Amino acid sequence: MHPNPVKKALKEGKVQLGAAYGLLRSPDIGRILAAAGFHWAFIDAEHGSYGLETVADVCRASVLAGLMPIVRVADLQYDLVARALDNGGMGVLFPRVESPELLEKAVSWTRYPPLGVRGFGLTPLQVDYAKATIADIIAHMNEHIMVALQIETRRAFEMRDELLSIRGIDAVMVGPVDFSISLGVPGDFMHEKMVTAMEAIRDSCVKHGIAPGTQTRNLQLAKFWRERGMRFLGCSSEAGMLFERASEITSALA
Repeated sequence: MHPNPVKKALKEGKVQLGAAYGLLRSPDIGRILAAAGFHWAFIDAEHGSYGLETVADVCRASVLAGLMPIVRVADLQYDLVARALDNGGMGVLFPRVESPELLEKAVSWTRYPPLGVRGFGLTPLQVDYAKATIADIIAHMNEHIMVALQIETRRAFEMRDELLSIRGIDAVMVGPVDFSISLGVPGDFMHEKMVTAMEAIRDSCVKHGIAPGTQTRNLQLAKFWRERGMRFLGCSSEAGMLFERASEITSALA
């Protein structure tokens, strides 16, 4: 059974670097990201092209390489959350969160009783044939599975204290594109409205003992938000990084 060093590090106040991962289907991407120094990746089952079989392959290879796979589910539904975890996710990322009541239910789906209502369906393969009892596995998973949510709308922003009061949340990741659209400044990530609102989200996270974070689309934005206290820090995507580096090489040699 594998521990979750990302969850532990965030609790200790450390920055943990991640990336979006949902277009290139090779499980080796997780090994590359781990070797490059990333701590986690969100496996994008919301906007990405992956089916459940690919999610399982990607999660398995990533965990073995030391990269924590956090599955962004398409919606807050029990079957999507439970199967993401059963197939190797070390955490889940909830998109488009606006309802405290639904969020509380969704968090309960990530924990086995008595802490939640997740059904037990793990096999020996999924715990690396560890000599552990079902009770041992339950205790381990309840301790190490990570829960993160996205704040992506003005409504979620206005309700952030209610949302962040739900027990069992480890991190927040601002979804900057949808959030900028909701604020009326689509794609203007450095607009005063965006910066002010994201700093308010950060402060609310700190107040509730939750790691603040955001996804970013380039190194400049990643540095900007790291300097301003975002610790669950998404940095580009596997496809984006490949394109950017490839473009640098061809431009330098043109």
